[in-house]
Amino acid sequence: MIEFKLPSLGSDMDEGTLLEWKVGVGDTVKKGQVVAIVDTSKAAVDIESWQEGRVHQLIAGIGQTMSVGTVMALLLEAGETAPAEVGAGGTAPATAGPAAAIAAPAAASRRMVSPAARKHAEEKGVDLANITGTGPRGAVTLQDVEAAAATLQPTPQAAPVATKITDRAADMRKTIAAAMSRSKREIPHYYVAEDIPLAAALAWLQATNAQRPMNERLLPAVLLLKAVAIALKRYPELNGYWRQENDGGFVPSVAIHLGVAISLRQGGLIAPALLDADSKPLTLLMQELTDLVKRTRAGSLKSSEMSESTITVTNLGDQGSQAVFGVITPPQVALVGFGRVAERPWAENGELKVLPVVTASLSADHRVSDGHRGALFLRELSDLLQHPEDLDQ
Repeated sequence: MIEFKLPSLGSDMDEGTLLEWKVGVGDTVKKGQVVAIVDTSKAAVDIESWQEGRVHQLIAGIGQTMSVGTVMALLLEAGETAPAEVGAGGTAPATAGPAAAIAAPAAASRRMVSPAARKHAEEKGVDLANITGTGPRGAVTLQDVEAAAATLQPTPQAAPVATKITDRAADMRKTIAAAMSRSKREIPHYYVAEDIPLAAALAWLQATNAQRPMNERLLPAVLLLKAVAIALKRYPELNGYWRQENDGGFVPSVAIHLGVAISLRQGGLIAPALLDADSKPLTLLMQELTDLVKRTRAGSLKSSEMSESTITVTNLGDQGSQAVFGVITPPQVALVGFGRVAERPWAENGELKVLPVVTASLSADHRVSDGHRGALFLRELSDLLQHPEDLDQ
Protein backbone atom coordinates (compact mmCIF):
# COMPACT_ATOMS: atom_id res chain seq x y z
CA MET A 1 0.00 0.00 0.00
CA ILE A 2 1.37 3.42 -0.99
CA GLU A 3 0.72 6.39 1.28
CA PHE A 4 0.27 9.55 -0.77
CA LYS A 5 1.26 12.40 1.55
CA LEU A 6 1.03 16.17 1.31
CA PRO A 7 4.52 17.14 0.13
CA SER A 8 6.53 20.10 1.36
CA LEU A 9 6.46 22.78 -1.33
CA GLY A 10 9.24 24.82 0.22
CA SER A 11 10.73 25.67 3.59
CA ASP A 12 8.01 28.27 4.18
CA MET A 13 5.14 25.78 3.87
CA ASP A 14 3.75 24.05 6.97
CA GLU A 15 0.26 23.18 5.76
CA GLY A 16 -2.09 23.26 2.80
CA THR A 17 -5.82 23.12 2.06
CA LEU A 18 -7.23 20.60 -0.41
CA LEU A 19 -9.16 22.39 -3.17
CA GLU A 20 -9.81 19.55 -5.58
CA TRP A 21 -9.13 15.90 -6.28
CA LYS A 22 -8.19 15.20 -9.91
CA VAL A 23 -8.62 11.42 -9.48
CA GLY A 24 -11.24 9.13 -8.00
CA VAL A 25 -11.24 5.76 -6.24
CA GLY A 26 -10.21 3.03 -8.68
CA ASP A 27 -8.31 5.36 -11.05
CA THR A 28 -4.83 4.37 -12.19
CA VAL A 29 -2.22 7.01 -11.36
CA LYS A 30 0.97 7.43 -13.38
CA LYS A 31 4.23 8.93 -12.21
CA GLY A 32 4.16 12.73 -12.62
CA GLN A 33 0.36 12.85 -12.95
CA VAL A 34 -1.48 15.69 -11.20
CA VAL A 35 -3.77 14.10 -8.62
CA ALA A 36 -4.88 17.04 -6.47
CA ILE A 37 -4.88 20.83 -6.17
CA VAL A 38 -3.79 22.25 -2.83
CA ASP A 39 -3.93 25.86 -1.67
CA THR A 40 -0.84 27.13 0.16
CA SER A 41 -0.19 30.57 1.59
CA LYS A 42 1.26 31.59 -1.79
CA ALA A 43 -0.68 29.83 -4.54
CA ALA A 44 -2.93 26.98 -5.59
CA VAL A 45 -0.55 24.18 -6.57
CA ASP A 46 -1.07 21.07 -8.72
CA ILE A 47 0.18 18.15 -6.62
CA GLU A 48 1.85 15.42 -8.64
CA SER A 49 2.32 11.77 -7.75
CA TRP A 50 5.83 10.37 -7.97
CA GLN A 51 4.67 6.78 -7.65
CA GLU A 52 2.43 4.65 -9.80
CA GLY A 53 -0.59 2.80 -8.48
CA ARG A 54 -4.37 2.55 -8.31
CA VAL A 55 -6.38 4.80 -6.01
CA HIS A 56 -7.71 2.72 -3.12
CA GLN A 57 -8.92 5.46 -0.79
CA LEU A 58 -9.12 9.27 -0.78
CA ILE A 59 -8.64 10.22 2.85
CA ALA A 60 -8.50 14.01 2.72
CA GLY A 61 -11.74 15.88 2.09
CA ILE A 62 -12.30 18.98 -0.02
CA GLY A 63 -11.62 22.05 2.11
CA GLN A 64 -9.55 20.13 4.66
CA THR A 65 -6.39 21.86 5.93
CA MET A 66 -3.51 19.48 6.55
CA SER A 67 0.05 19.63 7.83
CA VAL A 68 2.91 18.68 5.52
CA GLY A 69 3.35 14.92 5.63
CA THR A 70 -0.33 14.14 6.24
CA VAL A 71 -1.54 11.06 4.36
CA MET A 72 -4.03 12.28 1.75
CA ALA A 73 -4.76 9.04 -0.07
CA LEU A 74 -3.86 5.36 -0.27
CA LEU A 75 -2.77 3.73 -3.52
CA LEU A 76 -2.44 0.06 -4.40
CA GLU A 77 0.84 -0.96 -5.98
CA ALA A 78 0.92 -2.91 -9.24
CA GLY A 79 -0.40 -6.40 -8.59
CA GLU A 80 -1.57 -5.56 -5.07
CA THR A 81 -5.16 -6.52 -4.22
CA ALA A 82 -7.51 -4.37 -2.17
CA PRO A 83 -8.15 -5.39 1.47
CA ALA A 84 -11.20 -7.57 2.02
CA GLU A 85 -13.33 -4.80 3.52
CA VAL A 86 -13.39 -2.90 0.26
CA GLY A 87 -16.49 -3.61 -1.81
CA ALA A 88 -16.48 -5.37 -5.14
CA GLY A 89 -16.93 -2.08 -6.94
CA GLY A 90 -13.53 -0.90 -5.74
CA THR A 91 -14.86 1.93 -3.58
CA ALA A 92 -13.80 2.50 -0.02
CA PRO A 93 -16.32 1.95 2.80
CA ALA A 94 -18.28 4.97 4.02
CA THR A 95 -16.36 5.03 7.29
CA ALA A 96 -12.98 5.20 5.58
CA GLY A 97 -12.91 8.99 5.31
CA PRO A 98 -14.94 12.01 4.27
CA ALA A 99 -13.44 12.17 0.80
CA ALA A 100 -14.31 8.61 -0.25
CA ALA A 101 -17.95 9.39 -1.01
CA ILE A 102 -17.73 13.06 -1.99
CA ALA A 103 -14.36 13.55 -3.65
CA ALA A 104 -15.27 12.45 -7.16
CA PRO A 105 -18.44 14.55 -7.60
CA ALA A 106 -16.87 17.51 -5.82
CA ALA A 107 -13.89 17.41 -8.14
CA ALA A 108 -16.13 17.27 -11.16
CA SER A 109 -18.33 20.17 -10.11
CA ARG A 110 -15.81 22.56 -8.56
CA ARG A 111 -14.68 25.38 -10.80
CA MET A 112 -10.98 26.12 -11.17
CA VAL A 113 -10.48 29.48 -9.45
CA SER A 114 -7.14 30.78 -8.21
CA PRO A 115 -7.26 31.64 -4.49
CA ALA A 116 -6.32 35.24 -5.20
CA ALA A 117 -9.17 35.50 -7.72
CA ARG A 118 -11.67 33.98 -5.30
CA LYS A 119 -10.68 36.44 -2.58
CA HIS A 120 -10.80 39.40 -4.98
CA ALA A 121 -14.24 38.33 -6.25
CA GLU A 122 -15.57 38.37 -2.70
CA GLU A 123 -14.17 41.87 -2.13
CA LYS A 124 -15.61 43.21 -5.40
CA GLY A 125 -18.98 41.47 -5.13
CA VAL A 126 -18.43 39.55 -8.37
CA ASP A 127 -20.34 36.30 -8.97
CA LEU A 128 -17.79 33.70 -10.10
CA ALA A 129 -20.55 31.71 -11.81
CA ASN A 130 -20.86 34.48 -14.42
CA ILE A 131 -17.15 34.59 -15.32
CA THR A 132 -15.52 32.67 -18.16
CA GLY A 133 -12.00 31.70 -17.08
CA THR A 134 -9.06 32.48 -19.37
CA GLY A 135 -6.39 30.72 -17.32
CA PRO A 136 -4.97 27.22 -17.82
CA ARG A 137 -7.75 24.60 -18.14
CA GLY A 138 -10.29 27.42 -18.00
CA ALA A 139 -9.24 28.63 -14.56
CA VAL A 140 -10.67 31.96 -13.41
CA THR A 141 -7.75 34.31 -12.82
CA LEU A 142 -7.32 37.58 -10.97
CA GLN A 143 -7.45 39.40 -14.31
CA ASP A 144 -10.79 37.76 -15.17
CA VAL A 145 -12.25 39.04 -11.89
CA GLU A 146 -10.86 42.54 -12.52
CA ALA A 147 -12.47 42.59 -15.96
CA ALA A 148 -15.82 41.45 -14.55
CA ALA A 149 -15.64 43.97 -11.71
CA ALA A 150 -15.05 46.79 -14.20
CA THR A 151 -18.41 46.10 -15.84
CA LEU A 152 -20.38 46.38 -12.61
CA GLN A 153 -22.31 49.59 -11.99
CA PRO A 154 -21.21 51.32 -8.79
CA THR A 155 -23.87 51.37 -6.09
CA PRO A 156 -24.87 54.58 -4.30
CA GLN A 157 -23.51 53.17 -1.06
CA ALA A 158 -20.08 52.66 -2.56
CA ALA A 159 -17.51 55.09 -1.28
CA PRO A 160 -13.76 55.42 -1.73
CA VAL A 161 -11.84 53.51 0.91
CA ALA A 162 -8.15 53.43 1.71
CA THR A 163 -6.25 50.69 -0.05
CA LYS A 164 -5.37 47.89 2.32
CA ILE A 165 -3.41 44.68 2.08
CA THR A 166 -5.70 41.70 1.57
CA ASP A 167 -5.72 38.90 4.09
CA ARG A 168 -3.99 36.61 1.61
CA ALA A 169 -1.24 39.11 0.86
CA ALA A 170 -0.73 39.62 4.58
CA ASP A 171 -0.51 35.87 5.12
CA MET A 172 2.01 35.58 2.32
CA ARG A 173 4.10 38.39 3.80
CA LYS A 174 4.10 36.62 7.17
CA THR A 175 5.15 33.36 5.51
CA ILE A 176 7.99 35.04 3.63
CA ALA A 177 9.11 36.84 6.77
CA ALA A 178 9.20 33.59 8.75
CA ALA A 179 11.22 31.78 6.08
CA MET A 180 13.70 34.61 5.65
CA SER A 181 14.11 35.04 9.41
CA ARG A 182 14.89 31.35 9.68
CA SER A 183 17.38 31.67 6.83
CA LYS A 184 19.27 34.53 8.48
CA ARG A 185 19.30 32.72 11.84
CA GLU A 186 20.50 29.37 10.54
CA ILE A 187 22.60 30.11 7.47
CA PRO A 188 25.97 31.91 7.75
CA HIS A 189 25.67 34.07 4.64
CA TYR A 190 28.52 35.61 2.72
CA TYR A 191 28.14 38.02 -0.21
CA VAL A 192 30.22 38.77 -3.28
CA ALA A 193 29.42 40.89 -6.35
CA GLU A 194 30.75 41.45 -9.87
CA ASP A 195 30.00 44.15 -12.46
CA ILE A 196 29.48 42.45 -15.82
CA PRO A 197 29.59 44.31 -19.17
CA LEU A 198 26.73 43.23 -21.43
CA ALA A 199 27.60 44.96 -24.71
CA ALA A 200 28.43 41.68 -26.47
CA ALA A 201 25.40 39.87 -25.03
CA LEU A 202 22.90 42.61 -25.92
CA ALA A 203 24.35 43.09 -29.42
CA TRP A 204 24.04 39.36 -30.10
CA LEU A 205 20.52 39.38 -28.69
CA GLN A 206 19.49 42.28 -30.93
CA ALA A 207 20.89 40.59 -34.04
CA THR A 208 19.27 37.26 -33.14
CA ASN A 209 15.87 38.78 -32.40
CA ALA A 210 15.90 40.64 -35.71
CA GLN A 211 15.70 37.27 -37.44
CA ARG A 212 12.92 35.90 -35.25
CA PRO A 213 9.14 36.37 -35.25
CA MET A 214 7.92 38.71 -32.53
CA ASN A 215 6.52 35.87 -30.43
CA GLU A 216 9.85 34.00 -30.46
CA ARG A 217 12.16 36.82 -29.43
CA LEU A 218 14.42 36.43 -26.42
CA LEU A 219 14.69 38.67 -23.37
CA PRO A 220 18.02 39.47 -21.68
CA ALA A 221 16.81 37.56 -18.61
CA VAL A 222 16.98 34.25 -20.45
CA LEU A 223 20.67 34.82 -21.24
CA LEU A 224 21.38 35.50 -17.57
CA LEU A 225 19.51 32.38 -16.47
CA LYS A 226 21.28 30.12 -18.97
CA ALA A 227 24.67 31.54 -17.98
CA VAL A 228 23.93 30.85 -14.30
CA ALA A 229 22.91 27.28 -15.11
CA ILE A 230 26.08 26.56 -17.07
CA ALA A 231 28.33 28.20 -14.48
CA LEU A 232 26.80 26.00 -11.78
CA LYS A 233 28.02 22.90 -13.61
CA ARG A 234 31.55 24.11 -12.89
CA TYR A 235 30.82 25.19 -9.31
CA PRO A 236 28.52 22.41 -8.04
CA GLU A 237 28.98 23.40 -4.39
CA LEU A 238 26.48 26.22 -5.01
CA ASN A 239 23.81 23.90 -6.41
CA GLY A 240 22.05 21.68 -3.89
CA TYR A 241 20.72 21.52 -0.35
CA TRP A 242 21.85 21.66 3.26
CA ARG A 243 20.13 18.82 5.07
CA GLN A 244 19.66 18.89 8.84
CA GLU A 245 19.49 15.11 9.20
CA ASN A 246 22.46 13.27 10.72
CA ASP A 247 24.08 16.41 12.12
CA GLY A 248 23.67 18.30 8.85
CA GLY A 249 25.55 18.25 5.59
CA PHE A 250 25.56 19.40 2.00
CA VAL A 251 23.81 17.29 -0.63
CA PRO A 252 24.77 18.41 -4.16
CA SER A 253 22.19 18.17 -6.92
CA VAL A 254 23.00 16.60 -10.26
CA ALA A 255 20.06 18.43 -11.83
CA ILE A 256 20.06 22.22 -12.14
CA HIS A 257 16.61 23.62 -11.39
CA LEU A 258 16.63 27.43 -11.23
CA GLY A 259 14.09 28.94 -8.86
CA VAL A 260 13.01 32.18 -10.55
CA ALA A 261 11.72 34.91 -8.23
CA ILE A 262 8.43 36.21 -9.72
CA SER A 263 6.57 39.14 -8.20
CA LEU A 264 2.80 38.86 -7.84
CA ARG A 265 0.43 41.68 -8.74
CA GLN A 266 -1.33 41.46 -5.38
CA GLY A 267 2.00 41.63 -3.54
CA GLY A 268 4.61 39.12 -2.46
CA LEU A 269 6.62 36.78 -4.65
CA ILE A 270 7.05 33.11 -5.52
CA ALA A 271 10.16 31.38 -6.87
CA PRO A 272 9.03 28.32 -8.88
CA ALA A 273 11.61 26.27 -10.74
CA LEU A 274 12.73 26.21 -14.34
CA LEU A 275 13.61 22.53 -14.47
CA ASP A 276 16.88 21.35 -16.08
CA ALA A 277 17.75 24.87 -17.20
CA ASP A 278 21.32 23.95 -18.18
CA SER A 279 20.27 21.48 -20.89
CA LYS A 280 17.72 23.58 -22.77
CA PRO A 281 18.32 25.86 -25.77
CA LEU A 282 17.47 29.52 -25.30
CA THR A 283 14.26 29.36 -27.35
CA LEU A 284 12.80 26.58 -25.19
CA LEU A 285 14.02 28.24 -21.99
CA MET A 286 12.33 31.50 -23.04
CA GLN A 287 9.06 29.66 -23.77
CA GLU A 288 9.15 27.90 -20.41
CA LEU A 289 10.00 31.12 -18.56
CA THR A 290 7.07 32.94 -20.20
CA ASP A 291 4.73 30.07 -19.36
CA LEU A 292 6.02 29.88 -15.78
CA VAL A 293 5.43 33.59 -15.16
CA LYS A 294 1.93 33.38 -16.65
CA ARG A 295 0.92 30.34 -14.59
CA THR A 296 2.47 31.74 -11.41
CA ARG A 297 0.39 34.90 -11.63
CA ALA A 298 -2.71 32.87 -12.57
CA GLY A 299 -2.18 30.62 -9.53
CA SER A 300 -1.57 27.40 -11.48
CA LEU A 301 1.73 25.78 -10.53
CA LYS A 302 2.88 22.19 -10.16
CA SER A 303 4.29 20.76 -6.95
CA SER A 304 7.58 19.89 -8.70
CA GLU A 305 7.99 23.54 -9.68
CA MET A 306 7.47 24.62 -6.09
CA SER A 307 9.69 22.06 -4.36
CA GLU A 308 12.61 21.18 -6.62
CA SER A 309 14.56 24.44 -7.01
CA THR A 310 18.26 23.81 -6.38
CA ILE A 311 19.21 27.52 -6.34
CA THR A 312 17.24 30.77 -6.67
CA VAL A 313 17.82 33.61 -9.15
CA THR A 314 16.30 37.05 -8.60
CA ASN A 315 16.35 39.69 -11.32
CA LEU A 316 15.18 43.22 -10.48
CA GLY A 317 14.72 44.18 -14.14
CA ASP A 318 14.64 47.65 -15.65
CA GLN A 319 12.75 49.17 -12.72
CA GLY A 320 15.03 47.80 -10.02
CA SER A 321 18.06 49.15 -8.21
CA GLN A 322 21.67 48.75 -9.29
CA ALA A 323 22.30 45.69 -7.12
CA VAL A 324 20.44 43.18 -4.96
CA PHE A 325 21.86 41.00 -2.18
CA GLY A 326 19.24 38.38 -1.47
CA VAL A 327 18.52 36.00 1.38
CA ILE A 328 19.05 32.29 0.69
CA THR A 329 15.93 30.13 0.55
CA PRO A 330 16.50 27.08 2.77
CA PRO A 331 17.40 24.31 2.24
CA GLN A 332 19.21 25.79 -0.77
CA VAL A 333 22.75 27.08 -0.24
CA ALA A 334 22.97 29.98 -2.69
CA LEU A 335 21.08 32.78 -4.42
CA VAL A 336 22.14 34.78 -7.48
CA GLY A 337 20.90 38.35 -7.93
CA PHE A 338 20.94 40.68 -10.92
CA GLY A 339 20.34 44.41 -10.63
CA ARG A 340 19.22 46.87 -13.28
CA VAL A 341 21.11 46.94 -16.59
CA ALA A 342 22.39 50.51 -16.98
CA GLU A 343 24.97 52.40 -18.98
CA ARG A 344 28.09 53.08 -16.92
CA PRO A 345 31.66 54.25 -17.52
CA TRP A 346 33.88 51.26 -18.29
CA ALA A 347 37.65 51.11 -18.72
CA GLU A 348 38.79 48.58 -21.33
CA ASN A 349 42.22 48.22 -22.94
CA GLY A 350 43.26 51.63 -21.67
CA GLU A 351 40.16 53.30 -23.06
CA LEU A 352 37.18 54.75 -21.23
CA LYS A 353 33.84 53.73 -22.70
CA VAL A 354 30.17 53.81 -21.79
CA LEU A 355 28.73 50.29 -21.79
CA PRO A 356 25.60 48.53 -20.55
CA VAL A 357 26.56 46.87 -17.27
CA VAL A 358 24.75 44.67 -14.76
CA THR A 359 25.82 43.95 -11.19
CA ALA A 360 25.62 40.24 -10.41
CA SER A 361 25.68 39.20 -6.77
CA LEU A 362 25.98 35.90 -4.97
CA SER A 363 24.61 35.12 -1.52
CA ALA A 364 26.02 31.79 -0.39
CA ASP A 365 26.21 29.46 2.59
CA HIS A 366 29.62 29.61 4.29
CA ARG A 367 29.16 26.05 5.58
CA VAL A 368 29.44 24.81 2.00
CA SER A 369 31.62 27.29 0.09
CA ASP A 370 33.72 30.37 0.67
CA GLY A 371 34.14 33.81 -0.83
CA HIS A 372 37.01 32.75 -3.09
CA ARG A 373 34.92 30.10 -4.85
CA GLY A 374 31.95 32.45 -4.94
CA ALA A 375 34.04 35.12 -6.65
CA LEU A 376 35.31 32.58 -9.20
CA PHE A 377 31.71 31.60 -9.94
CA LEU A 378 30.79 35.21 -10.72
CA ARG A 379 33.89 35.57 -12.90
CA GLU A 380 32.82 32.45 -14.79
CA LEU A 381 29.35 33.95 -15.17
CA SER A 382 30.87 37.13 -16.63
CA ASP A 383 33.04 35.18 -19.07
CA LEU A 384 30.07 33.17 -20.32
CA LEU A 385 28.09 36.34 -21.05
CA GLN A 386 30.89 37.67 -23.24
CA HIS A 387 30.20 34.77 -25.64
CA PRO A 388 26.40 34.61 -25.78
CA GLU A 389 26.36 32.48 -28.93
CA ASP A 390 27.79 29.61 -26.89
CA LEU A 391 24.82 29.73 -24.52
CA ASP A 392 22.35 28.73 -27.23
CA GLN A 393 22.93 24.98 -26.97
